[in-house]
Amino acid sequence: MASEPTIALITGGTSGIGRAVAQLFSRQGASVIITDRDEVRGRDVATETAGRFIRADLASPEDVQRLASEAGDVDVLVNNAGYWELGPSAQTTEAGFDAMVAVNFRGPFFLTAALAPKMAARGHGAIVNVSTMVAARGAAGMAAYGASKAALEALTRSWATEYDPAGVRVNAVALGPSRTEVTKSMGEMLDTLAAASPLGRANEPDEVAHAIAYLAGEQARPITGTVLAVDAGRVFAL
Repeated sequence: MASEPTIALITGGTSGIGRAVAQLFSRQGASVIITDRDEVRGRDVATETAGRFIRADLASPEDVQRLASEAGDVDVLVNNAGYWELGPSAQTTEAGFDAMVAVNFRGPFFLTAALAPKMAARGHGAIVNVSTMVAARGAAGMAAYGASKAALEALTRSWATEYDPAGVRVNAVALGPSRTEVTKSMGEMLDTLAAASPLGRANEPDEVAHAIAYLAGEQARPITGTVLAVDAGRVFAL
């Protein structure tokens, strides 16, 4: 009897890295669930991946719980959705700060808290959190954003300890400059940041998707509690 396809839930799955992850998982035979706030783009990605779209705002606790309920049992969770408001700390708004904490930290916490125990009860599962090199490397104008992602990396280690004994692995990727729809607004700054890395280049969404798929897949069974730098070597460069 053929095994059932892997069910993968990708937050922020309607564009950029999230969309690339959904497309790759679909090509690999997974049953894909995409979630985001944009219903039009969500329906489009669901169609191209033969998947399912659930509209949800991760900043809303009610939406997070509804998302977990509607998604049901999943084998892979990719906490990819993110929000940033860049600028000096003194100019960071309370609304922007709260949004970064809600989307980058609180939303993934409660979504994982709802889904991981069900993975553990079935004895298998994989969670991949999407972080940033700024979580480990200080950057002016990114204090609150980096702190919110550093909190997500702390959750990665704690969840690995909590869920590994039941067969659920938890890892993260820490991204360097990446070319997405969101980062287009950075203009030449993206290329300047990318040029400072040893490889001198920015990530492409497909490249990041393959790193995430590796951590979620069977070939990475010995790996858990790890934050994989996907940043062209930037994190260790002076």
